[in-house]
Amino acid sequence: MNKTLKLMTLAAVTLALLSSVGCDKLKARDQLNKGVKAYKDTHYEQAIDHFQQAVKLEPALIVARMYLATAYVSQYIPGVEDPDNIRTATEAIKEYQTVIDANPSREQKVTSAKGIAYLYLNMKKWDDAKKFYRMASDLDPSDAEPYYSIGVIDWTACYQPRMEARAVLGMKPDEHLNAKNKDQKKICEDMKAKNSSTIQEGIDSLDKAIKLREDYDDAMAYMNLMYRERADVECDDLAAREADLKEADSWVDKAMDAKKAKAAKAAAAQTGGITVDTPTK
Repeated sequence: MNKTLKLMTLAAVTLALLSSVGCDKLKARDQLNKGVKAYKDTHYEQAIDHFQQAVKLEPALIVARMYLATAYVSQYIPGVEDPDNIRTATEAIKEYQTVIDANPSREQKVTSAKGIAYLYLNMKKWDDAKKFYRMASDLDPSDAEPYYSIGVIDWTACYQPRMEARAVLGMKPDEHLNAKNKDQKKICEDMKAKNSSTIQEGIDSLDKAIKLREDYDDAMAYMNLMYRERADVECDDLAAREADLKEADSWVDKAMDAKKAKAAKAAAAQTGGITVDTPTK
């Protein structure tokens, strides 16, 4: 009799726990739905509160964590180093990382990796940003965007310190480093040693992006910049510099052609594919 009573008590406790868990899941989804509505209405602070409640009620609810991270990103202001703003970015990164660690679907993992990379990019944490863009490209090699983003980071990481070093010597932005000038030659040698591998990585990454998306005019524009970056540190090799500048110019033309083709395609779509001949005088 005592054994039977214990079993009945255990069953009742188990049932109560299951009921509580089921109730929490229902509450979590209610908070999720309320959060989605608030987010769509651009009430981001309210949305964050609802998503936080959903995650608290059901920690394994991945979609709630992704929405929470996205809501934090909506509140983040790129480039502003205010502590509250940095804290918002950090919270978003934490939620995205939790999603990645939960081994979700590939799409959710890619979205989270790109979300983290975007935040690190705007926080100027170049290596961290590239780490997560590489994760995204490993998960989805057919996506051109991460390769493009790595190229942008590589150009920025090379361009800014080089321009700062040139400014110290009072050089103009479009003035090439001169190997015959002792101070300029020193900058050139330092920048070449420091940036050559990064420049090549940028060129290779942009090349992959363009191969995946043949009309990627933004990637073509940065390819132009990367070749100019390489040309500027080849101050002791005029032939190599000229070759790179010529290659850079070709990418300007390719970018312009791609933009024109996109514009023509968009115009054709608006007119139902009908090409209107321009009357001649």
